[in-house]
Amino acid sequence: MSGSIQERAGEEIQERAGEEFDFDVFARACPSRGTLEHVTGRWGGLALGALYEGPLRFNELRRRVDGVSEKMLSQTLQALERDGLVHREAQPVNPPRVDYELTPLGRQVAERLLALIHCVEGAMDEVLAARARYDETRGAR
Repeated sequence: MSGSIQERAGEEIQERAGEEFDFDVFARACPSRGTLEHVTGRWGGLALGALYEGPLRFNELRRRVDGVSEKMLSQTLQALERDGLVHREAQPVNPPRVDYELTPLGRQVAERLLALIHCVEGAMDEVLAARARYDETRGAR
C-alpha cells in the first residue's frame, strides 16, 4: 500500500478531530455500531479488502477470502450492500452471474481498513515475539 493512502487518512482524521457528529459509536443505541461491526468483523474486513483490488464474482471473492463459507460470505455481502459499501449486480445470463464491487463509500472505508491491515502485517514480527514472551511467562495454552 502506498504511504499516500495512509497519509490522506491521517490528515482527514486530524481535520475531523474537532468536528461534532450526529452519531456516536460509543452510545449503545447508535446505528453506527452495526456498520462498524460489519466492517471490522473478520469476513467483512477481508471482503472489503479483496474488493478494493477490483470487482469480483461471488466465487472469485470466496476463493480470495480463504476460509469463508458460502453462507457467511453471502450474509456478509448482504450486510455490506445494505450499509451502502458494496454494490451487487446480477447479470441475466444462464448460469447466473453476480458481480460485487465497492461503492465510493466502500472504497473510502476499504482504504482506511487496508492501512490498518498493512500496519498489522508489518508489525507481525513484533506481535509474534510478544506472544512468545506472554506464553513463556504465563505458560503455553
